[in-house]
Amino acid sequence: MKILLTGGSGRLGTELQALLAGVVAPSSAEMNLTDAASVLAVAQREQPQLIVHTAAYTNVGGAEKERAKCWAVNVEGTRHVAQAANAVGAKLVYISTDYVFSGETGDYREDDTPGPVVNYYSLTKLVAEEAARAARQHLILRTSFRPREFAYPVAFSDVFTSQDYVDIIAPEIALAVQHGLSITDEVLHIATERKSVYELAKRRKPDVQEGTRAQAGVTLPGDVSLNTERWEALKRRV
Repeated sequence: MKILLTGGSGRLGTELQALLAGVVAPSSAEMNLTDAASVLAVAQREQPQLIVHTAAYTNVGGAEKERAKCWAVNVEGTRHVAQAANAVGAKLVYISTDYVFSGETGDYREDDTPGPVVNYYSLTKLVAEEAARAARQHLILRTSFRPREFAYPVAFSDVFTSQDYVDIIAPEIALAVQHGLSITDEVLHIATERKSVYELAKRRKPDVQEGTRAQAGVTLPGDVSLNTERWEALKRRV
């Protein structure tokens, strides 16, 4: 199976290239997501069966200041990738986020209604999910991951999540991609158990300081933990 991967130099894309065979990962210079013609040209040249779209603007704080750039990459870029997938008959696997949910309840299931979003990054990812659905064949993977090492001196104990470190999440994403052509679900949640960001941080940074989301400088959802029962059941069958 030939896979066209966007965001190959990013956190998840780098991991996936080490885990998957048959991956072509053009640079952002070679395939400019904000240019529909550029995306289409690469897709027509490579003729992939799957397009795995990991590229995104992910700086939550920066998104509030660079809204046009965030929208161009996350929304318009996804629109261009979906159009290219249709043009070459490929299935689109879109990497989305737990931030499409409001964070009021947690334990979100795939068919729970998203929103209302709490920041601009969340808005662009939610709109991008709809852009991804324009692909005739699509699979939306909602997930959340950190670098292999926790990067900050403070972690919030009042933000709850199912995210994990990228080396734990990436093999799960890779498994879904490997079976991407046969998975009939349109949305899957791939994550680990519910925990606070502080609890997650302490696993790899024992000296991390405890903080609260009031310190973040941007509005963060309180509990975006994902229910992964659908993915766990699917894994037992694949």
